[in-house]
Amino acid sequence: MIRHSVILTLKSNISPEEKQAFFEAVDLLALIPDVQKFEVMKQISPKNKFEYGISMEFETRQQYDTYSNHPEHTAFIQHFWLKWVEDFLEIDYQKIN
Repeated sequence: MIRHSVILTLKSNISPEEKQAFFEAVDLLALIPDVQKFEVMKQISPKNKFEYGISMEFETRQQYDTYSNHPEHTAFIQHFWLKWVEDFLEIDYQKIN
């Protein structure tokens, strides 16, 4: 099992309509085949600078790689992510046992 997690901060000049469009596009990522346990969360701890988290799981590395290269994912990166994300940290975990 692989857990793909991204925590992010949006650009400060993003409008409410752009923010809504961003998260509507994020939600569509859950429809890509083999995405499991998809969650979008608002970060509440003052211990870091990030605002939101996106998390999902895949059974295999092949499924994760297929997701990463899926046309919907690459379109999201080009049309939303690069335009409106200020900073992020990506963490991909694989279960030890």
